[in-house]
Amino acid sequence: MKFSPATLLPLLMAAGSNAAPSQNSPRQTKPPTVYLAGDSTMARTNSPHNGWGEYLSRYLTISVVNKAISGRSARSFTNEGRFAEIERLVVPNDIVIISFGHNDGSSPNSANDNGRSACPGTGNEVCRSGKTGETVYTYNHYLQTAGRALIAKGAKVVFSAQTPKNLWQNGQWSGNYEPPRFVPYAAAAARNVGSGASFVDHYQAVTKTYQRLGSQKVNSFYPVDYTHTSPEGADVIAQAFAQAVSRDFNGTTAVKPYLRNPVPNVFN
Repeated sequence: MKFSPATLLPLLMAAGSNAAPSQNSPRQTKPPTVYLAGDSTMARTNSPHNGWGEYLSRYLTISVVNKAISGRSARSFTNEGRFAEIERLVVPNDIVIISFGHNDGSSPNSANDNGRSACPGTGNEVCRSGKTGETVYTYNHYLQTAGRALIAKGAKVVFSAQTPKNLWQNGQWSGNYEPPRFVPYAAAAARNVGSGASFVDHYQAVTKTYQRLGSQKVNSFYPVDYTHTSPEGADVIAQAFAQAVSRDFNGTTAVKPYLRNPVPNVFN
């Protein structure tokens, strides 16, 4: 059967519309997911307090999965397989925000070792638990091992400094002192891991926020103790994190492109 040019052209156009897309055509990429690894200051907890990780999604345009658990340290989070769980979940371009420090101090050498304390130091130092005989590594070892494993899966890792405790205890400002040692330790972890890792000084961001808000407001954030914040306080701490990311505290992180506008403005 012969076709005239007039009848052939519509047939060719129809065939082209049903053809499989070219392998070279651009694909829509799935937005990354943010996973959170931390302690009770980040985790979902029971009233009257809550962790800041529960409010971070308000200030991002992508999903947040909060894997933080109360009472954990970098050591116990590792030993319980919780970093390994996140490693199994992440796909390339996902983001993992890691924040520990509140439960990582003290010494593991004691017969009363709580299973959370890291070995003193920032390198390859090792200790032995006085309770179980377990080999205990440094805070940085646990963070850096987790960070490298996550990056090997294609994820981006953000080491976030621990949040401060109430800096207006008894109405007196205490934010001018040196931060806890785990703040610079977390910064060192990001440097040591290198490509794919970054650091956010969340401690500094919250300190600036608390100084701006003043004693009465900040004390209202701590209904139970000097560490765990109310939902309102946790939300403010999440806002401080978002603002710190937007201002490139300590460098640009993988979170910045996904900040929701307008970005919070809680500190000067």
